[in-house]
Amino acid sequence: MKNVMTMAEVEALLTEHGVRPTANRVTICRALAAARGPVSLMDLETLLETIDRSVIFRTLGVFREHHVVHVIEDGSVSVKYELCHSHNHAETDDTHAHFYCVKCGKTTCLEQLTVPVVALPDGYKAHSTNFLIKGLCPHCSFKDVE
Repeated sequence: MKNVMTMAEVEALLTEHGVRPTANRVTICRALAAARGPVSLMDLETLLETIDRSVIFRTLGVFREHHVVHVIEDGSVSVKYELCHSHNHAETDDTHAHFYCVKCGKTTCLEQLTVPVVALPDGYKAHSTNFLIKGLCPHCSFKDVE
């Protein structure tokens, strides 16, 4: 499990990204930092029962707009969010691969695998990159062998 960020660390991160650190934003940011991997809106709702779904949704929108989170579209029903660890504030920074298990539905960060740089043809401008590998996670692979 990832380390939980201190209140001071979260407030500094949000301020650095141009986001006012309200109580709800700090709580949501700390939940993202403590997550084992990318989480959905529903996951955050479950973790943060005292914060209304609409507040979490709006906060994720602010975090996305200010590059506090990455948005991962893993082919499942819901979009996943993970805290951005880059300090460059650009959508293409801090990019790494993700793995989606087709059996259990879990999305995992593969931070050691960077997304390759792709030379786009003239006139094309990338806004984001999503490098997703689908297959069986180690847990589900092991179950398949049994």
